[in-house]
Amino acid sequence: MSDRVRDYDIVVYGASGFVGILTARYLAEHAPAGTRVALAGRSEPRLAAVRDKLGVDWPVVVADAADTDALARLAASTRVVISTVGPYLKYGTPLTSACAEAGTDYVDLTGEVVFARQSIDANHERARATGARIVHSCGFDSIPSDIGVHVLARQVAADGAGELTDTTMVVTSMRGGVSGGTIDTLRHQMDVMKGDRRLRRVAASPYSLSPDRDAEPALGRQSDTATVSGAEVHPSLRGTLAPFFMASYNTRVVRRSNALRAHQYGRKFRYRETMSVGTSPLSPVIANGVKLGFGALVAGLMLPPTRFVLDRVLPKPGTGPSEKAQREGHFTVDFFTTTTTGARYTARFRAQGDPGYAATAVMLGESALTLVHNREALPPSEGGVLTPATALGDALVDRLRAAGMEITARRL
Repeated sequence: MSDRVRDYDIVVYGASGFVGILTARYLAEHAPAGTRVALAGRSEPRLAAVRDKLGVDWPVVVADAADTDALARLAASTRVVISTVGPYLKYGTPLTSACAEAGTDYVDLTGEVVFARQSIDANHERARATGARIVHSCGFDSIPSDIGVHVLARQVAADGAGELTDTTMVVTSMRGGVSGGTIDTLRHQMDVMKGDRRLRRVAASPYSLSPDRDAEPALGRQSDTATVSGAEVHPSLRGTLAPFFMASYNTRVVRRSNALRAHQYGRKFRYRETMSVGTSPLSPVIANGVKLGFGALVAGLMLPPTRFVLDRVLPKPGTGPSEKAQREGHFTVDFFTTTTTGARYTARFRAQGDPGYAATAVMLGESALTLVHNREALPPSEGGVLTPATALGDALVDRLRAAGMEITARRL
């Protein structure tokens, strides 16, 4: 980040949206005293209403997502920008470029492969030159995945147990709602890729976010949407595991982390994500049903007749679960790996709160606070378009643990 004196420490962009309000509220309640926060978006009255509701005296900054001059001024005014304005492929490009140019750190919630790839291509070298840390995917996409593998690899290295090989994340339990914003993002990605074969290839490649695909080790086919026998992952697991619906994005983030670290996780590191559907004799049927169901949703959003119906029944942008539902939500993800020495390890990332809302607000808020208050503990970096693990590392782990999240790793 540039050494120039800034007016603010953190600007929450999109602060009047559903997740923006949750993130601003988290900062109002948990940011260390003296943290200078501002609320930004395109509507001054709506931002002022959020400020009044939160009971804070933070400034408001008006900047439309298409106004590049206003976004440049916003980026230059702060040390860190939090962006909750999606779909990022539709709205996010000018702001990430403004932050890279201004040497301003940036965090967001994207789970969009094409947007992340375009951001890497457009901003990585400029951000390295200015020292900006552009950190995509600092919510449920993809902090549990990326930080979970980070702590797993750190424990294996600390024990001198070799490197990671086959590694699987299992969503052991989860309770939470699906946001209208997430559906809108999926819908927009389908629209963009429908007529562009090149973008479809980017989205399909398991190494689409890696800095150099040709430098990746030849590990054979890596499928991110396969059903898997639990016993194949670890002898203690029963039943059949379904593909995790966020795997096609999260796996690419984790692989980018490994590549940015010169493959410290291992040259034989293979990674996939799954979810438990129970241990009954019907688990193979259920797991395959989950796989087919997600495929049907994607296909339905691409075909006009079914799209017409789905648009009327799926959650709308800007909507989300009740406060009660957010409080009662939770998630637990477990990681299993075998190292090059034959040792077995596991890690766990568990949190209370709806994964896509309450827990995401904590992860996003703490990511920004880490950049502001824990710079001396950040992983070494010249800047660039990074991942949560490579940009924030153990400093974020410590803050998330202090915020009540369970993040552990151990040898089995």
